[in-house]
Amino acid sequence: MVNVTGISAIWQREILTFFREKPRIVSAAINPIFWLVTFGAGLGSTVSIAGINYQQFIFAGIIVQTVLFSSIFYGSYLVWDRRIDLLKAVLVTPLSRRSIFFGKVFSGVTFALIQTVIILAFGFFIGINYTLASLMLVILTVIFAAAALTAVGLTIGSLMTSPEGFQLITTFVIFPLFFLSGALFPLENLPAYLSTLTAVNPVTYIVDVLRGLLIGIQYYGVIENVLIIGGFAFVANLVGIQAFKRMRS
Repeated sequence: MVNVTGISAIWQREILTFFREKPRIVSAAINPIFWLVTFGAGLGSTVSIAGINYQQFIFAGIIVQTVLFSSIFYGSYLVWDRRIDLLKAVLVTPLSRRSIFFGKVFSGVTFALIQTVIILAFGFFIGINYTLASLMLVILTVIFAAAALTAVGLTIGSLMTSPEGFQLITTFVIFPLFFLSGALFPLENLPAYLSTLTAVNPVTYIVDVLRGLLIGIQYYGVIENVLIIGGFAFVANLVGIQAFKRMRS
């Protein structure tokens, strides 16, 4: 059974920890803006895609990059909690492991949303035009994406016993997911091998939805995107729950 009160308690603890870590908040705000200002503006001076400024084109990709890194690396806190025996103290409470898992997933989603709002605010300065509907749909997409990717991070964290091991594995997971998602390039006219790799990458569909909502460029159909993102979130959390249940404290 899922304990809503317990989930809320886990969430509140994680949120308080997040806001105590000022360098983490500053880094979360600066990193994506740095990418947009340097990489986006640098190439944007010479490159445009479908008449869209390159900085605007990669804006959706930078949001996804932030959600991807934030959500998956959130699993490292699980490894640290195990190392200092804090997780053991949580696991001996009456809360089920499923409730603890969902409390951490909701925390990861919240962190991703905070960072997304910061990036969306910066979007005004590079000419991104929002509507209330597009903003709400962007937020909804980020919630599903962060839920899936946080579950991936927690799954890896459940299997790792050292922060170094976690960082090594996540590096091999994060960079292919990001660079093969179309975050930095259009999906049209790719070589066959690259087209296949982007098509089997669930993050590709997250980028595609956000890009469609933000600048009106979309490669896949709406139904296809929704089904794949929803399926990814469901499967990732299902696998994550099982890994969390089998995890040694």
